[in-house]
Amino acid sequence: MNVIDALNDIRPEANFLNARDFIEEGLLDSFDIVTLVASLDTKFKVSIPGTDIVPENFKSVESIENLLKRLKDSK
Repeated sequence: MNVIDALNDIRPEANFLNARDFIEEGLLDSFDIVTLVASLDTKFKVSIPGTDIVPENFKSVESIENLLKRLKDSK
């Protein structure tokens, strides 16, 4: 499982690979982010605190991967 798979589970019609900013381009809305957080928590065995649920952490695959890495490294 990777971040793209998690995103595609939530919004299979979206083209995340060519997007620069998922939120700005309308690929993810607030409900999608809540759903994605729950999915990432389960699939990647991390707990994303509310303080990290901000647009900057969910605007690209890279920003999501950086968030996950930071959370895993802080364990």
